[in-house]
Amino acid sequence: MRLSISTTVVLLAGVSLLTPSTVSAQSSHQISAEGGDIVITPIVHASVQVEHAGIVVHVDPWSAGDLSQAKPADLILVTDDPGHHLDPTAIEQLRKPGAPVVLTATAQARFADGSVLANGQTGVFAGITVEAIPAHDLTPGRPFHPIGEANGYVITLGGRRIFFAGVGECVPAIQALRDIDVAFMPMNLPVDRMRPIPAAECVKTFKPKIVYLNHYNNVYAGWLTNPSRPRPDNGQDTAATIQVFRDAIADEPIEFRDGGWYPPLPTQ
Repeated sequence: MRLSISTTVVLLAGVSLLTPSTVSAQSSHQISAEGGDIVITPIVHASVQVEHAGIVVHVDPWSAGDLSQAKPADLILVTDDPGHHLDPTAIEQLRKPGAPVVLTATAQARFADGSVLANGQTGVFAGITVEAIPAHDLTPGRPFHPIGEANGYVITLGGRRIFFAGVGECVPAIQALRDIDVAFMPMNLPVDRMRPIPAAECVKTFKPKIVYLNHYNNVYAGWLTNPSRPRPDNGQDTAATIQVFRDAIADEPIEFRDGGWYPPLPTQ
């Protein structure tokens, strides 16, 4: 049985004046759940806001996205320690007083006021059960994500299990997941890991009801991180690569949702 989803377009300030310092998510999606809908609002790259029954969770908040309409966080989850995952400025902007920040030991070295959850551990934070799922690479070579340095997370809201994969490849712990209602999966372009077909084959192993791709335009994200780099085009032919992924899961009972993580750049 499919989850009930609707999409609401959100008008966000600043899109026509897009600069490296602010980019905006374009829509929120409602997913039926116990106690009311879950509202998912992609922000940028891997940054997403999830709301349910008055509880707000932010994953990898990044101030390169437009946080002006983001809601104060009851819980913040950080998957890794690079700046587009761990941004202390964004955390401080969004965090409610005393709200837990769950992160890895590596990330805690840069943000001490957080609670470490190691790969394979489970904890309860802000009343939410959080499972830390290993996130690492299987293929050597740079950039390499070694075992134990990053997390994915499974949280349960309104009876729905939501998986944020973090950045890595399709490790056994991901393949072993069950009863996932919504999954956020990285598609690492142009890095030759978790390209469209490997990402699709990974999703098929645990069959979430709904899947979002994220973290797939690293050229765009690199420009946000360092505006002195050449301005990116709207390329990497992301539309084509996303379509390859969609075609690869077309025969599966999995619904693909486009998060709109990278707003089109305005004409110069």
